[in-house]
Amino acid sequence: MIMLVRKKYLPGALLWLIAAMASAGDLTVSAASSLTNAFQEIARSYEKEHADTRVRPNFAASGVLLQQLALGAPVDVFASADQQTMDMAEVQGLIASGQRRDFANNALVVVVPVASEVRIGKLEDLSQPAITRIAIGNPASVPVGRYARRALEQAKLWAELGGRFINTQNVRHALDYVSRGEVDAGFVYATDAALMDGKVKVALEVPMDVAISYPLASTKASANSEEAARFVEFVLSPKGQTILGNYGFSQP
Repeated sequence: MIMLVRKKYLPGALLWLIAAMASAGDLTVSAASSLTNAFQEIARSYEKEHADTRVRPNFAASGVLLQQLALGAPVDVFASADQQTMDMAEVQGLIASGQRRDFANNALVVVVPVASEVRIGKLEDLSQPAITRIAIGNPASVPVGRYARRALEQAKLWAELGGRFINTQNVRHALDYVSRGEVDAGFVYATDAALMDGKVKVALEVPMDVAISYPLASTKASANSEEAARFVEFVLSPKGQTILGNYGFSQP
């Protein structure tokens, strides 16, 4: 039996780290894990145009980022991987009024280890005996898990496959499990799968009845609201959209 050890992080315990990073002239951007590579490059590009600003990205599952924000983390811009999380941020009064914007789309895929001989042509194929462990983001806090659950419920497979799920803290953890061969399959975004070319392969693009769209907004408590709004506009600009496109994201 292979034991998968997952570290646990309490959102509140990270607040002091975020606060310690922030200083005058800094812009703290909390973004979903799947945006890590793209937003790191966007941050570097933004800093080249605005030399007086230091962008400090903070990456985690969207639900974890929301909890941090609700607990008072000094965040200037929030970018989530789904509309539901941003809806909750808006209901809680955590984002600036009228600042919410959609900036990217993605696709949900099933990946398997590159050496796997398992054939998956449709979601129902996940029921085959050869697939005993499936990595999936925890639907309670990870948007990719919610998208996967939605697709599996519509296919009437959620209950049947429940005993095979390995819940992960974010989409990158699910990707790592597949790349190391610790699970037989996993649900990730197409953009994440592309980063592990040679270690995982896409077995199936999951049909969805909703768009996988990413919203972002400056936060209500931002100490640098003008700079936050300028960063949001940069992400939406042709330069920001080109960077996102280079990592596989499509325009909303």
